[in-house]
Amino acid sequence: MRWGSQEVLADGVGADAVLPGMRGLLRTVRAPEFAGIVFHEVEARSALNKVPGGPLPFGWTVNPYRGCSHACTYCLVGDTPVLLADGRRRQLARLRVGDEIYGTRGRGRHRRYVRTTVLAHWSTVKPAYRVHLADGTELVGSGEHRFLTGRGWRHVAPGHGWAGRPHLSVGDTLLGTGRFVGGPEDGESYRRGYLCGMVRGGGPIGARSGYRSGRVLGAVPRFRLAVVDLEALRRTRRYLASHGVRTDELAAVGAAPGSSVESWSSAGSPAAGLLARWPTVPDDDWYRGFLAGVFDAEGESSAGVVRIFHADQEVVRRVGDGLRRLGFRWAEERARADGAGGVRLLGGQLERLRFCHAVDPAVSRKRSLDGEEVRAEGARLEVAAIEPLGVELPMYDITTGTGDFIADGVVSHNCFARNTHTYLDFDAGEDFNRQVVVKVNVARVLERELRSARWRRDHVAMGTNTDPYQRAEGRYRLMPGVITALARSGTPFSVLTKGTLLARDLPLLSSVSSDVSVGLGVSIALSDRELQASLEPGTPTPAARLELVRRITDAGLSCGVMVAPVLPLLTDSAEALDDLLGQIAGAGASGATVLALHLRPGTREWFLAWLAREHPSLLEPYRRLYARGAYVDKRYREALGERVAPLLRRHGLVRKTARQAVPGDAEASLPSGVVGPGNADPGGEQLALL
Repeated sequence: MRWGSQEVLADGVGADAVLPGMRGLLRTVRAPEFAGIVFHEVEARSALNKVPGGPLPFGWTVNPYRGCSHACTYCLVGDTPVLLADGRRRQLARLRVGDEIYGTRGRGRHRRYVRTTVLAHWSTVKPAYRVHLADGTELVGSGEHRFLTGRGWRHVAPGHGWAGRPHLSVGDTLLGTGRFVGGPEDGESYRRGYLCGMVRGGGPIGARSGYRSGRVLGAVPRFRLAVVDLEALRRTRRYLASHGVRTDELAAVGAAPGSSVESWSSAGSPAAGLLARWPTVPDDDWYRGFLAGVFDAEGESSAGVVRIFHADQEVVRRVGDGLRRLGFRWAEERARADGAGGVRLLGGQLERLRFCHAVDPAVSRKRSLDGEEVRAEGARLEVAAIEPLGVELPMYDITTGTGDFIADGVVSHNCFARNTHTYLDFDAGEDFNRQVVVKVNVARVLERELRSARWRRDHVAMGTNTDPYQRAEGRYRLMPGVITALARSGTPFSVLTKGTLLARDLPLLSSVSSDVSVGLGVSIALSDRELQASLEPGTPTPAARLELVRRITDAGLSCGVMVAPVLPLLTDSAEALDDLLGQIAGAGASGATVLALHLRPGTREWFLAWLAREHPSLLEPYRRLYARGAYVDKRYREALGERVAPLLRRHGLVRKTARQAVPGDAEASLPSGVVGPGNADPGGEQLALL
């Protein structure tokens, strides 16, 4: 429906459909003057936020806006299998918050599999595409969904809102474990096979005198199974019970972890020895169970290779028969010192995971991929075709600790909403501007909190998470109320912004600066207009931000400038920095700090995708520079500091730099003016900047 000059979304299309769990929602609005942006107007319960981490020049912040990515953008259909942390699979629709699954993380020069946790889970309805891979895998998802390829993250389809986004093409190779296969049925034949593998693999069969209620039962068939993994013991015990075999679980003896199962059978019940007999005509399910049992009892998985050893050559022969029957390739292993022969599964990581899925061993540690390198060797994960299905389908997405997950054998991007919207960094790509949460009552709530007898008038910093003078402020005008509330309470404050909207409030800021300490900072990353438009679409030009610095200083206020982020090999030359710092000094800045690019999860994927498209030759150098995580290599930082120091001195900016910690960089200092006069350098850990 229409309300004034904006569209108020109907029920079912509001914030709950976009950002699940949003509290205090009043309405969701699309305004014509903000094409592509959705505003979620909320009644906030609090305005002051305690800054996490170590001590800073400020301990509190106020965020009138929370910009975030559209949480339902990256979606797959619900029956897509996802790799769990125990090596098994579960449909995407059936995942729940708290489930442990596999994601990936860059370590050194390689991306490796790591365990991660599902932090959020939701569904939506999106136009569907089907991606066909050479190995027969079919993945159905939205056009915005992204998969990891040998050339970086790629969307399924080109899209409309951001024409230049990288997308899949026929021939692209996806990275991952390879296609998942179905598991066995937990039926009679599988159970008999599993017990045969466990009994023959892990425990001697014999007899002993049995007693019940003081009555001697005579010789009772028995075996004792000693395996360190409780998962295998518990499954064995359950399967034996289904065949009428009573078991006792005993504590482990000596240094061996886990427990042991001692089982016995009374007259009239099938004995464990009978269950361990070789069947005359074993079927596929028996072989699946047998391989799972003998692998749990005697198998090992090390360096990505599955091996099974046994002293009984008949057991070794049956293992080879089962692998061959189920389509696996294997080779004989040299006999061990104890005389046990064995077989080794061929095909590396791909076949090992397929083996675990096909036979379903009970022991999860033997299915682990922890720390293994992500690759596509032998997996045939080339894109064969991409087709729009012409229909909208229910789809699901999750947020994980790593920002990705393994969907039917390929590395799949999920919603990177900054750890479920704890920190919603501004302008990290198109999607970070699509959904803006507006705390329409922020000034009123702030006034109430500042009146509290417990408030100590600590410094309040704005702009360290989301920009308070982003475009939405032109519509909602929340900052004048925030500024007035802080000044009336005697609370010092500062603002760091990329937005020139701050100029609107200069008369107010100048007026209140006589009552409280006011610090102002402007972020200017570079002077190249074309590069800036590509990296920071929708933000004011460098020239406009320099003019803002002039207007701030002309109003009698000090203004520090954050030259951030400096892009290695792109904007870090002495010539480029000299030119920019000269313009900053000419605008009257009271100080400047030069800060190299940080690549945190979410920002990292977006930036590297941009780099692959615009400057592909720099991808490998960037991977080396950021091999250790979000921060650039320390040697680069030191070299940048040596390059910048004489430039700061030349332009008269170095002596104006206050020794105050830079949010996001423990080794840098805030330029004077950003925090305001009278705030001592606290040192310590840092808060994340944009």
